[in-house]
Amino acid sequence: MRTTGLVRRFGPTTAVDRVDLEVRRGEIYGFLGPNGAGKSTLIRVLCTLLRPSAGRAWVAGYDVVKQAKDVRVRTGVALQEAALDDRQSGRELLALQGRLYGLRPAEIRDRLEEVLQLVDIADAIDRRVGTYSGGMKRRLDLAAALVHNPEVLFLDEPTTGLDPESRERVWAEVRRLNAELGITIFLTTQYLEEADALADRVGIISRGRIVADGRPDVLKRTIGKDLIVAEVDGDDPDALDRLRGLDFVDSVASDGDEIVVSTTRAAAVLSPVAVELDRSRLNVKSLTSRTPTLDDVFRELTGSHIETQEVTR
Repeated sequence: MRTTGLVRRFGPTTAVDRVDLEVRRGEIYGFLGPNGAGKSTLIRVLCTLLRPSAGRAWVAGYDVVKQAKDVRVRTGVALQEAALDDRQSGRELLALQGRLYGLRPAEIRDRLEEVLQLVDIADAIDRRVGTYSGGMKRRLDLAAALVHNPEVLFLDEPTTGLDPESRERVWAEVRRLNAELGITIFLTTQYLEEADALADRVGIISRGRIVADGRPDVLKRTIGKDLIVAEVDGDDPDALDRLRGLDFVDSVASDGDEIVVSTTRAAAVLSPVAVELDRSRLNVKSLTSRTPTLDDVFRELTGSHIETQEVTR
């Protein structure tokens, strides 16, 4: 899968802005960013639901504009809002999906057996979809995307709104699909732990542009520091200046009710930081030391957190 200079505009708003991207065959690629960053728009272009305003994209070796039909028969798509008929049973819905892709009745029976071994909804398959929980509907939508045995699977925020147990089950199924079938999976998410847990590589998007791309562990190492994070009430610029003057402190940033101290020696710096904060006019609610996260990478590159960035579309 590849894009070059891909742009998608909605009137004066540019939702996807000159995106160059390459996803290798057989990998799980996590596309990470806040709501409104352009993730869903890009995935809709790649699965031929939207035409690009400029640039080009290829999926499974086919141009998404000139060879859209070839792209569709080789891809499975599970979007944020599952398009499921509550009056059908799970089996009826999957069989209909197979017929829409031109599978013969015997092929549909075989594919349903294979899909139901991969996606854990077998006990409910003959019940009406309207009786399914949110997690079961997500897994049924995933099964529907797999009926025709696609080469590439697009998952647009597949665990949004799910409880932790259902989310873990979806994660396990995504890993199994990739490991057992070798399906290339393009996964959009706003959950940091989801990208960390599933993705071989991650692209981070902000306001329509990719600001970072690489393995999660490599991206986190680009910060190259441990972090000491203080949750505080109040404002004391002098305290920030004193923290910057401590040994082994590389930088100090204030972000709302957080003070973030970057250091190469967290164990040595934690106590002096606590002393300085205690001397300040700040009310310290908590003080913790941790290694960088993908959200820290995003903050380093954009100046804001993934969960708090202003939404543009």
